[in-house]
Amino acid sequence: MNFDKHIITVRPSETIDTIQKLPNYVGISGKTAGATGISMNVVIIPPSAKAEPHFHNGYETAIYLLKGNVQTFYGKNLSKSVINQQGDFIFIPDGVPHQPVNLSSTEEAIALVSRNDPDEQESVQVYNLDYAE
Repeated sequence: MNFDKHIITVRPSETIDTIQKLPNYVGISGKTAGATGISMNVVIIPPSAKAEPHFHNGYETAIYLLKGNVQTFYGKNLSKSVINQQGDFIFIPDGVPHQPVNLSSTEEAIALVSRNDPDEQESVQVYNLDYAE
């Protein structure tokens, strides 16, 4: 047990610009809460918007889709896809290129995203389809 540590509350009021090109409310991270092995954020996908294709080298991602319907293209050349709806839990293994797309043209999609990376954005790498291996 550790009686010297404190519980941290984070209330983000503004989104940040991300490498993925989607608005993020940064919740728990190394910078905001002193986390050493996890980050948790709320990601907004505007109507008909999509993320920049990307991957997280060495880090797994767990997502809970709070609102909306999202199609995620993934794999080599983003040739595979899965459609998720509100209430789905989604797991993305480390290093898997992916690109979520909001299927609604009128409603934003909202997701709670957690990763075993306290630095959140530092492991994000753009997946360039022109140079896909």
